[in-house]
Amino acid sequence: MPSRQRSSGFTLIEIMLVLVIMGLVAGYVVVNAFGNAPQDKLKSEAQRFHAVATLASDFAVLNQMEFGLVIDDKRNSYKFVFLDDNDEWVDVPENQAFVERELPEEMVMTLVLDGFEWTSEESLFSSGSLFDEQLSVANDSVQIGNEEDIPPPPPQVMFLSSGDLTEFTLQFAFFDPVISDAQFTVSSKGYLPLINDIALLEDAS
Repeated sequence: MPSRQRSSGFTLIEIMLVLVIMGLVAGYVVVNAFGNAPQDKLKSEAQRFHAVATLASDFAVLNQMEFGLVIDDKRNSYKFVFLDDNDEWVDVPENQAFVERELPEEMVMTLVLDGFEWTSEESLFSSGSLFDEQLSVANDSVQIGNEEDIPPPPPQVMFLSSGDLTEFTLQFAFFDPVISDAQFTVSSKGYLPLINDIALLEDAS
């Protein structure tokens, strides 16, 4: 009995073509990150994130993988990871688009989840959040292994194979508004396409 053929779906060539095109778009944004005006550089950083985040979401759906966005506000960086067969969040191999991206020191990212600003101090993996002072992992009498053996925290934003996303807003701005009062925001309503917008702060004077 002949096997049933799939009536719909993506071929390997189609998937590769989509990824190549989106990779070129992301690369074009990176090249444009060297504009002269500070607000142009800020906008380019936000556009790069927008392009790579869209690529990550499409990659997750086409390859039936669970992707995540990890934002480290201490390092002023972000990267994309995926859930492997051992249910561990690991870096995406051999794909430079998803590696850690550190922003210039004069820029800052603000992540908002469920209407609340997220900071690394609120993570369940932060010091003292799971244990009191008597049982603190910082206590010299408690040994839990080397620092490199501690698993990294899970991503704050999920890009699921179903096409669903964590609803989030990520704002790009400058530490010092004297440099520029431009702000660029990338957000999601839980699905693609991601929304991006430029807004200027009202002049306080």
